[in-house]
Amino acid sequence: MRKVILAYSGGLDTACCVKWLSDRGFEVICFMADLGQPHDFAPAKKRAKVAGVSKIYIKDLRQEFIRDFIWPALKANAIYEEKYTLATALGRPLIAKYLVDVAHKEKAHYIAHGCTGKGNDQLRIEVSSMILDHKLEIIAPLRIWEFKTREEEIRYLAKHKIPIDVTKKKLYSIDENIWGISIECGVLEDPWREPPHNAYRLTASLASAKSKQVYLTIGFKAGVPVEINGKKYPASDLIKKLNAIAGAFGIGRTDLVENRLIGIKSREIYEAPAAHLLIAAHKEIESLVLDREVAHKKQKIALDYADIIYYGLWFTPQKKKLDNFINKTQKNVTGTVRLKLFKGGFYCVGRKSPYSLYKKELATYGKGDKFDHSKAKGFIKNWARPYLK
Repeated sequence: MRKVILAYSGGLDTACCVKWLSDRGFEVICFMADLGQPHDFAPAKKRAKVAGVSKIYIKDLRQEFIRDFIWPALKANAIYEEKYTLATALGRPLIAKYLVDVAHKEKAHYIAHGCTGKGNDQLRIEVSSMILDHKLEIIAPLRIWEFKTREEEIRYLAKHKIPIDVTKKKLYSIDENIWGISIECGVLEDPWREPPHNAYRLTASLASAKSKQVYLTIGFKAGVPVEINGKKYPASDLIKKLNAIAGAFGIGRTDLVENRLIGIKSREIYEAPAAHLLIAAHKEIESLVLDREVAHKKQKIALDYADIIYYGLWFTPQKKKLDNFINKTQKNVTGTVRLKLFKGGFYCVGRKSPYSLYKKELATYGKGDKFDHSKAKGFIKNWARPYLK
């Protein structure tokens, strides 16, 4: 029997994939990645067994995900189209890495996923898998099967008595990991319609968000966040704590009509409270310690880096070369940022670093000014010279 390793989440699409592949003569082996999503794996395992899976691998990838994927993206300040902090996109190459590993272990010649034919995740998983082992054949049931709607998938699972916790009244497609949540489908497909309250999981609405302002400090060491309010935390605990704190203020929601790589526009909503705080705080430390030209170059690279993640090009030489540059810029990105959180928003109100390039005696307009104003005139003439006729 042909073996196929399926990237399995336990949701509607991948539950259907197990049954659909089994019915076509495949021995289905599921791989589940723990990326920090609040997931009870027991129902998903039960669902897979009812659907016909032969074996399930579940691997805790939280530390690897943070260390090798989230922190590099944070160091790059990667945000796609100025809004999306790339939580789902960052998880896909890691999942692909372990699909390939399990395929090698099981001596399987096929891998499969539950990504739709119009989405980005198919590209991220397949391109990553091809780079790691181009000999593996890839099956994408959602691109070729008979189901046209999520309602049809629900009826298919019901027919075969496979339990699923999705209803016709709440047809959201949700992907969650420790860095954030992606939410689409259902009523969200109308870009004019306001997202319903029940679409959100991590963040409070503005009506119910905390209204008493709170000050919060975040400490960084070489570009990586290590402290909250002076207390050190393991990476996963730090992100979870910030998600809880910022989420209670309604911070971290974005509503985006984004440009998918496949060539269509899609309306997505995202929640990423910790990511929003950390990226903003990281930029504030960089503003103190990076010289002007490096800072400006890094801003441009941030756009390219976000595109690389979004486009599924994590394991490419271009990404590795950008990492080399970014990592060198992070040597002195050490210090503390003070943020003020208030009902739906946050503001940086202070930053400090032992490697700060800020010199008060040069910046001040008050007593103690040591800037030589007399040299400005010559500088301006030389700066303008190439443009003078």
